[in-house]
Amino acid sequence: MDALDLARWQFAITTVYHFLFVPITIGMSAIVAYFHIQWVRTHNPDYLRLTKFFGKLFTINFALGLVTGIVQEFQFGMNWSDYSRFVGDIFGAPLAFEALLAFFLESTFLGLWIFGWGKIPEKLHALTMLLTHLGTVFSAYFILAANSFMQNPVGYKYNPATHRAEMTDFLAVLTNKVQLVTFPHVITSAYMVGGAVVMGVSVWLMRRNQPSDDTPLYRRSARTGAIVAIVASVLVIITGDIQGKIMTEVQPMKMAAAEALYESKDSCAPFSVFTIGTPDGKSEKFSITVPCVLSFLATGSTSGKVEGINDLQAQLTAKYADAGALVADATYTPIIPITYWSFRFMMGLGFVTMAMAAAVLWSIRKGGIPRSKWWTLVAVGAPLAPVLANSFGWIFTEIGRQPWIVNGLMTTKSAVSPGVSSTEVLISMLVYTALYAALAVVEVRLFTDYVKKGAEPFEPPKAPDEVSDDAPLQFAY
Repeated sequence: MDALDLARWQFAITTVYHFLFVPITIGMSAIVAYFHIQWVRTHNPDYLRLTKFFGKLFTINFALGLVTGIVQEFQFGMNWSDYSRFVGDIFGAPLAFEALLAFFLESTFLGLWIFGWGKIPEKLHALTMLLTHLGTVFSAYFILAANSFMQNPVGYKYNPATHRAEMTDFLAVLTNKVQLVTFPHVITSAYMVGGAVVMGVSVWLMRRNQPSDDTPLYRRSARTGAIVAIVASVLVIITGDIQGKIMTEVQPMKMAAAEALYESKDSCAPFSVFTIGTPDGKSEKFSITVPCVLSFLATGSTSGKVEGINDLQAQLTAKYADAGALVADATYTPIIPITYWSFRFMMGLGFVTMAMAAAVLWSIRKGGIPRSKWWTLVAVGAPLAPVLANSFGWIFTEIGRQPWIVNGLMTTKSAVSPGVSSTEVLISMLVYTALYAALAVVEVRLFTDYVKKGAEPFEPPKAPDEVSDDAPLQFAY
């Protein structure tokens, strides 16, 4: 493989791996903040125990997400220098805001939360976790603003003297219509993940520790996680539907590729639930379709027209025939099988998450306990299903944009660093992959060890006036 292919692989590996932690961080920080606020309101010992227990799991995940996220910054300068040079003025601005404002907000208040037990008033202490959560949300907003520019470039002008895109309207970048639909979709999917993690861990502990005085504790957290997962899943469906219509407007090729629709449909375009065809996707052998659903997903009307891959390819080839090297490409069609199946895995695993959450709520009603051995599969699958759904969603988003790195402005092959050899990219990719494999072992080991220990016994926290001023700061756990 050449440097371009290896750079693509490296970006895919590091980005997908990093994003495994992001939705867990956002979702769990919200639930931990909820438990902590409930403890302050009610002083029910269960809420303090759940705050500290799930707070441990949250901080483990936060630390791994932080380490893996740093690599993303290196990649743009190392493997994608032409991209950085072309749109760095625009792409770098929201990332700078994310690092200097949002990340400092979440990391500062997380530190106060971890070391603030008994040191600061309890209401202020609970507020620190809420601010930590808001920091994660702001981080997501700025990062998604940068990504949304790649999907739908706005607020810029092209400078022919420098051959660079220059920002003209930062507010337009932050309020990109793609951004305004992507952000709520990503955030609600993160809440779905956070709820599913809390639910899965709670179900596992309920089944493992029977009989146990802690069963009501874990039933409470399982119910909270399941409710959050179901409500968030409904919001994911709503925001995803809106996002699909905006996507069809700004990236019609992505919608056509999601359905492997080669020929345009003037009305009532069907949606295929399952299809078997040739590897290139052009020949269909067997499929299960639902009439008119694709038209509704794309346009909001069952009689709406959906353009096919062949027509769009011809349009884009004619449009960019004389546009220059930055946008020239032989095909403006993404890899259809990956786009098609990642779209379906994203949706399918999301519905699986909803089903598991509903099943958990049903099983624990009226003081019930999930006793069957099959609940172990739910306990393990509940966190994995929405995390994988999020990952497949991003794979679809990025693969479906190809061959563009910035839609309509720059192709991916013209964005790679010209001075980096394939050997150099391969070495760095192997090093990062080995590092990530080691971190995965650390993450899984730490996470499972703390889950097995369960929530610690209740110990009334000391008030700040009961703690000596000379007492050293101690880690909360």
